Amino acid sequence: MPIIQLGPIAVFAPAKINLYLHVTGQRDDGFHLLDSLIVFADYGDQVSVAPADQLTLSIDGPFAAGLPNDIDNLVIQAAHLLAERAGIEAKAEITLTKNLPVASGIGGGSADAAATLQALTQLWQINLDREELRDLACKLGADVPVCLAGKPSFVSGIGEIITPAPTLPETWLVLVNPGEPVATPEVFAKRDSDFTDTTPFDGTPATTAELAALLNERTNDLAAPATLVAPVIAEVLSVLHATNGQLLSRLSGSGATCFALFSDETSAQEAAKSLQSDHPSWWVQAAAVLV
Repeated sequence: MPIIQLGPIAVFAPAKINLYLHVTGQRDDGFHLLDSLIVFADYGDQVSVAPADQLTLSIDGPFAAGLPNDIDNLVIQAAHLLAERAGIEAKAEITLTKNLPVASGIGGGSADAAATLQALTQLWQINLDREELRDLACKLGADVPVCLAGKPSFVSGIGEIITPAPTLPETWLVLVNPGEPVATPEVFAKRDSDFTDTTPFDGTPATTAELAALLNERTNDLAAPATLVAPVIAEVLSVLHATNGQLLSRLSGSGATCFALFSDETSAQEAAKSLQSDHPSWWVQAAAVLV
């Protein structure tokens, strides 16, 4: 039976936010063990794929500049890995629309890789079950499996253990990136504190204020070392803490993107507008948490 040619196919790659992040240990191979509550925003990149005679990647969008379009890009790595697993030749025209800052602690590259796996699985009509696809995601990076899941989740191990989070209330974010890329290995190299306990919660917060209270009992263990790498993070957090209506302000991942929680869209949009006006060189974006 001939293969039906599909395409183009577009898949959304949402920003990943670590609402808290604990470093709980370190394996013998050097990988750190984590405990984190991860959510996704309704703002992000997009991966589009279409049939082609070879594998190509073109990149557009506000943060396209400087991104490689070869094997150094996780999108291309994901395509080759999936094709190898399926026993086919990697052939597709891939377009990445890069709306998220690069090396910014909100999982842009990981989300792009996960979206690529999803899009090409459809385009190439590959029949993989959820576990097989997640195994491929694990080979691409610690954050790729949870980005593949795309739902609020507690993540542990080195990122491979994913547990659905309780239902979260309608929550808004204001994301702020000061424009300084931060390399995750450099942040971990600066870390000199003890390991933190694993503390996922069982309760279901009814409001954003209740969610913020739970998060206030937790922290981001990478905030201090990330600030040593990029001191501007301290300024961003200070500005966010002083913003009207914010319920919690924190660094996401290894930075340098920070976020503030808001209970409604109006407060978040007004805060984002004010922050962008006061700091025109920063990237500022209001977004809803996807539930």
